[in-house]
This record gives sequence, C-alpha cells and structure tokens, in this order.
Amino acid sequence: MRIRHMAVLSVALVSAAVRADTITLNSTVRDFRGFNEVGGHIDFENVIADDRNFVGTTISGVGDARNPVYTGGAGTVTTHGATAFNQWYTDTPGVNLSTNYGIVLDNGGSGSVYSYNNSAFFPIDGQLFGNAPNAHNYGFTLELHSTFTYQTGQFFNFSGDDDVFVYINNQRVIDLGGVHPAESASVNVDTLGLTAGLTYNFDFFFAERHTTGSNLIISTSISIVSTAPGGAPTPSSAAGALGCFLLLPLARRRNRHAA
Repeated sequence: MRIRHMAVLSVALVSAAVRADTITLNSTVRDFRGFNEVGGHIDFENVIADDRNFVGTTISGVGDARNPVYTGGAGTVTTHGATAFNQWYTDTPGVNLSTNYGIVLDNGGSGSVYSYNNSAFFPIDGQLFGNAPNAHNYGFTLELHSTFTYQTGQFFNFSGDDDVFVYINNQRVIDLGGVHPAESASVNVDTLGLTAGLTYNFDFFFAERHTTGSNLIISTSISIVSTAPGGAPTPSSAAGALGCFLLLPLARRRNRHAA
C-alpha cells in the first residue's frame, strides 16, 4: 500500500520528458447481439441518430462500479429506458458476455502527448458471441476506470463512434451519445476547477451499437494511471508514473519482480 501511494504522488514531480513511452489502459468489453437477433438487445442495431443527455452529468458508484446514470426517462430516440441501458456496462447473464482488453497509448517518444488511433476498432473479433453474420464482431461496449494527477495544461481529445461518455472527477466532460459516424470532442482540463498535484478519477465509456464502422481515436497529455481489476494500479502503469529520481530505484526493483 505504501508503494502504491508513493507511485501516484510522484506524478506531481515528474516532467513530461521522463514519462513512460506507453500507457496500457485496462478495460472491460461487453458483447451484445442486435435487437433483430434471438436474445438481442433493443439498443443495438436499431435507430441511427445523435442522442445527447440520456446520461447524467455526474457518475454513480465507487471503484470499477462507477457508471453513468440513465436520465432518459422511458426512452430516447436510440435508447429504451434505464433497465436496458444499465446492461451496457454491467455483466448480465443471457444478455451480454465480457472480456478484458488493453488499449495501448503511445507518446511516440515525445514524452508529452499520448495517442491511440484505430479506424477499425474491433477488439472482440472472433470472440464471445462471434462475428456472424458480419465480417467483424459489432455491437459492444467498453469501459475503463483510472486515475491521473492533474497538472496545468492537460487536455483530452477524442474522436469516434458511437456513444462516448467521459467523466473526470466524477463529472461528465464529454457526451457523444447516439448512433452516429465518428464525432469529436475535446476537454481542456484547466477549466474543470481541479487542484494541481492532486489525483482524480478518470472514467471512459464507449459503445459500438451499429454496423458498419467503429473508430477510436484518443490524444491526451494526461498521464493516466490504469487500474487492474479490484482498483489497484497495474505494475506497468505504476512504473510509468514514477518520475521522481528518488523513486527510480523502487521502480527498478518492482520491474525485476514483475519479470
């Protein structure tokens, strides 16, 4: 527990030049059948339309159970009530199947901006419910829960489809709800009223709800600390956060143990 706290604290002391070249964000992906299939979900392979504000401006729950709160009443143009929506990011027998997936952000050796760019984002091809009758396994959601230490000048940019909801410090900062082509949003973290040097929650929710495309593009200067199941930082992300020279020997010892 002491090592974990020191690793997070050290982010406040690190300069961009000594940050890790990659960050692996550990996520949960859930697979759904379309509403026109046996056992399908009514929110998938249904209406195509932009659809904002069917999730609340604050997040609910703690740890990996933090989830958006449905605020669409009996339904919206692309959603069909709270019961159906709450299955998007919750393991539900008979409705979805889930697996873990790592998204690797790379700073290209610059030490400043991490990015991920995938115009064919199909993380569960050939898995769970499978691809048939399509070339890819469409109809899935992705969620990840993490933390970061705020420093002035940070930003988070996203482009993709379909729904994307991003929460920082439990407040919604991106709402790209709906079934639509790739759309973009940006967050200037300096505008969120955070305190430099303190650590905050970062929660990301994605849904691919309709054929035939899936895009996921991220660009950020935030050094996100990914978490493993149970909420602990992963060894790689914790080592990536270590930037204070006083803690470098600790990082080397941990890496030797991990090997």
